[in-house]
Amino acid sequence: MKLNFTGISDPGLIRSNNQDAYYIDPEGRFFIVADGMGGHAGGEQASRIATEEMKKYLVENWDSSKSSPQLLEEALWRANEAILQDQQSHPERADMGTTAVLVMFRSGEPPWCAHVGDSRLYRLRESELQQLTEDHTWVARALKMGDITSEEARIHHFRHVLSRCLGREDLNQVDVQQLDVKIGDRLLLCSDGLTEELVDENIACYLKESPSIEKAAISLVEAAKQEGGHDNITVVIVAVEGNSQ
Repeated sequence: MKLNFTGISDPGLIRSNNQDAYYIDPEGRFFIVADGMGGHAGGEQASRIATEEMKKYLVENWDSSKSSPQLLEEALWRANEAILQDQQSHPERADMGTTAVLVMFRSGEPPWCAHVGDSRLYRLRESELQQLTEDHTWVARALKMGDITSEEARIHHFRHVLSRCLGREDLNQVDVQQLDVKIGDRLLLCSDGLTEELVDENIACYLKESPSIEKAAISLVEAAKQEGGHDNITVVIVAVEGNSQ
C-alpha cells in the first residue's frame, strides 16, 4: 500500500513534561504510540523503553518467517520484559508502566494492529470514524457490561484505571487484530490526552476536513489544548493513498 504519514506530540497545558512517546518507521512499515505513567521520570522512561524495544525487535525480525501476529505479540512482550528489568534496576521507578498501540504494514498481506491499555486506533472511512481498539480500562469493561452509560464513562472517576498495561508481571494478554483498510482511509493512533478532551465526532471532523494529514494532526492537538490540554497529547496519522507499485 502507498502510505502518507505524520506524527506530533505535545505536553499539553498542565504537565511540564511529556510522558508520551511515538515512533514512525521511515519506510512506513510500522507506527507506535505509547503513553507512560508512574511519575515524572517513570512515565517518560517506560514509554521510551517500550517504543525503542518494539522498534528494535521489529526491525531485526522484519524479514523472518514469523507471522505478523507473532511479530507484534513478541514485540510487546519484549517491551514488557524490558520495562520490568528497568524497574528491578531502578526501584524508584517500580510503579512505571505504559500503554502501547502498534500498527504494522507488511508487504503482501493486510495490516495488523496490537495494543495494550487505552491508547487507541481509529479508522476514518469516508465520513465515518470507528474506534478499532478496545480500551483496557475498568470503565470500558463496565460500559461493555452495561453497568454504566457512555455519558457516565466520559466523566467517571475510574476512567483512568487500566486493567492492562506494559510493565506489569501479571500481564498475560495483548490484543492483536487484522485490519480492514482500503484506499482513502485515514488511520489515527493516539494517546488518551486527545480522547479525554475531544469526543469522536470532533475527532472525525478534524480528520476529514483538514486538507492534509499534517494540518489534521496539528488541528487535533490544538483543539485538545483548547479544551483544556490536561494531559500529554500524541497523534500519528496514516493515510492510505493507493497501492504500491
